[in-house]
Amino acid sequence: MNRIVERVQLSSEVFKMRIEAPLIAEERKPGQFLIVQIDTDFGERIPLTIADADPASGTVTIIFQTVGSTTHRLAALKEGDHIANLLGPLGQPTHIERFGTVVCVGGGIGVAPLYPIASGMKRAGNRVVVIMGARTKELVILEEEMRAIADELVVCTDDGSYGRKALVTEPLAEWCERTPKPALAVAIGPPVMMKFCAETTRPFGIHTVVSLNTIMVDGTGMCGGCRVSVGGETKFVCVDGPEFDGHLVDFDNMILRLGSYRAREADAHHKCHLDLAIPEAKR
Repeated sequence: MNRIVERVQLSSEVFKMRIEAPLIAEERKPGQFLIVQIDTDFGERIPLTIADADPASGTVTIIFQTVGSTTHRLAALKEGDHIANLLGPLGQPTHIERFGTVVCVGGGIGVAPLYPIASGMKRAGNRVVVIMGARTKELVILEEEMRAIADELVVCTDDGSYGRKALVTEPLAEWCERTPKPALAVAIGPPVMMKFCAETTRPFGIHTVVSLNTIMVDGTGMCGGCRVSVGGETKFVCVDGPEFDGHLVDFDNMILRLGSYRAREADAHHKCHLDLAIPEAKR
């Protein structure tokens, strides 16, 4: 059992939790994730990225958005409550070295898994540019944390309520046009966002890494639910990823597969707001 030592609501739909998991905290590297099972009686297993880890206190931090029934039930837990199982760290860690200028692009909740990667790139001696996007000001997360490590930070909102009124691809394109151009781009967020970030960097030949969050059950490569097509080959996100060359990912096929349970997720989202008295997100 893993005890929740801190719970913070970042917005109406986004939560941060710090959880006791000393062995995972000791081994975790940027880019890796957990499989979380709230209880053993009714235990859906969900993949969540490790947003941070503190080996000294033996804790890992997760940041998640309430979408389906399990994330709603997780959000309803309080400090002092326990989570039955945390499996991790899973997946291949981010390849970090001194590249030069690295542009890190995060959309929505994707800013959470981007943070440890941007931090690692900065520690390796890179010039780190962070571009963060959200639908509205209320949904911007980890701004101060990113500002503390980034050489330059650009915040975009779809509605212009904060920062720059633009999609993240707009400042990304501007950076691609600079001389010298960035050595690497890392994009994490909704699949459509990652797809268009990859298309933005493609004409400039800038290597672009994306972190995929697909349907996943066991997290160890046995179920095959997380399969994606990368460069015409079948890969499993849980063991081969979660990071891949964004110019080789078949995003259209991935997006199609991700839509398989959208109707059920929408129904669970609505039901959980009624049963658990969780406030609806502001529109």
